[in-house]
Amino acid sequence: MNSKIIANGILRAIGILLAVFTILFFLYKIQSVIVYIAIAAVISLIGRPIVLFLRKKLKFNNTIAVIATMLLFIILLAGLVGLFIPLIAEQGQNLSLLNIDQLQSNAENLYTEIMNYFNLKQIDVEKSLKDSNLLSKLDFSMIPNFLNSFVSGLGSFSIGLFSVLFISFFFLKDSRLFENGIMTFIPDNKESRWKISTTKIKDLLSRYFVGLIFQILILFIIYTVVLLIFGIDNAIVIAFLCALLNLIPYVGPLVSAALMIILTMSSNLGESFSDVILPKTSYVMIGFIIAQLVDNFFSQPIIFSKSVKSHPLEIFLVIIIAGLLFGIIGMIVAVPSYTALKVILKEFLSEYKVVKKLTKNL
Repeated sequence: MNSKIIANGILRAIGILLAVFTILFFLYKIQSVIVYIAIAAVISLIGRPIVLFLRKKLKFNNTIAVIATMLLFIILLAGLVGLFIPLIAEQGQNLSLLNIDQLQSNAENLYTEIMNYFNLKQIDVEKSLKDSNLLSKLDFSMIPNFLNSFVSGLGSFSIGLFSVLFISFFFLKDSRLFENGIMTFIPDNKESRWKISTTKIKDLLSRYFVGLIFQILILFIIYTVVLLIFGIDNAIVIAFLCALLNLIPYVGPLVSAALMIILTMSSNLGESFSDVILPKTSYVMIGFIIAQLVDNFFSQPIIFSKSVKSHPLEIFLVIIIAGLLFGIIGMIVAVPSYTALKVILKEFLSEYKVVKKLTKNL
């Protein structure tokens, strides 16, 4: 009898492991669909206040309100794409008319001036490249492969964009669609608590994502003003890219600072380093630091305290831990995931002291 029980237990364990493996393999295969749903869920959370405003204040029909919101998103997306098209066209024209000798001379002069200004040891870059045989190792047959990958990626992006817009429309049209899908996995005796949790999560995350948009907008305005004052080419595009990079906590500002330095210096290539490039870059970086101070001491605390209702130190630790565990993606999704987890813990495990402490402001 004991051997039969043991055998049944082993078979059951093997069955469970096979079922878990099958589910994980299935999720791995449809990971792109999961990403589409996640992006659509974020878009629906951002658009939810707009839909509610159109329905309650302007008395729009639900479907008309959703269509108007989706059209607004599409117009914004088209505007962003249109913002980058002139930059790409300009860079393409510059490349077609590029004087390679003049560019090399300007770059060498800039390098020499930087080395002399900071009393650094110069190295012969051209000789180092020849000694390393780096150029001989380049495989130019990769260019057609790159073009094929680019075309394939463009097709995948088009499919993904259509899928996200399609899913977002129905998430906005039926705000309970996603919730009802999750309800199929929730026991009947827990449904009422789960409904309360999802309502709170949607409200908090909607305010959080809308707050992020305002955070990016504030940075974008400051960056644009600073870059325009000092006459940096393509100031609006650079400001938008640098502001968008701030969505990546802590790492994003460092990358945007490096990007702003490089683009500021390159826009003045051929000018004197000590008289033009260094002062202008320094002033731009002062403006960048001021924008970061505004963001760190005003924008972010207001967003975190008003939207997700968490202490800045608490958010800092959560982002760092998520970054160590899951990398850049973990840092980006840390705050919304932590907020949703706090709401669920408060609803289902509110009797524990630790949960009470963490969720006392919710």
